[in-house]
Amino acid sequence: MENAVKEILEHIGEDINREGLIKTPSRVKKAWEFMCSGYDKDAKEIINSALFTSSNDEMVVLKDIEFYSMCEHHMLPIIGKAHVAYIPNGKVVGLSKIPRVVDVFARRLQIQEQLTEQIADA
Repeated sequence: MENAVKEILEHIGEDINREGLIKTPSRVKKAWEFMCSGYDKDAKEIINSALFTSSNDEMVVLKDIEFYSMCEHHMLPIIGKAHVAYIPNGKVVGLSKIPRVVDVFARRLQIQEQLTEQIADA
């Protein structure tokens, strides 16, 4: 990946040996590894680790869950807020797990519609 970043820099006319760019390929690699770290995580496992029996039948709503993702079409950042609501069916999930599920799917190349569907299906 670092060589690919060097190629891009050269292609746009940059000097890859310039002081400010020496460590850029390594930094970009680390950033991409972080931004795409959701591929090796299992959202269902996260949810199943915190499912609790409940008689609650009221809607559970979590709002303003910040997320950062990468557009699969342009490979540019997507920044947004997710709102997740569900009606318990005899079970509730620990509230901290819902933002973690959002993060798992956001840390993949995405489009908004797919992200929404994946979170709902988890």
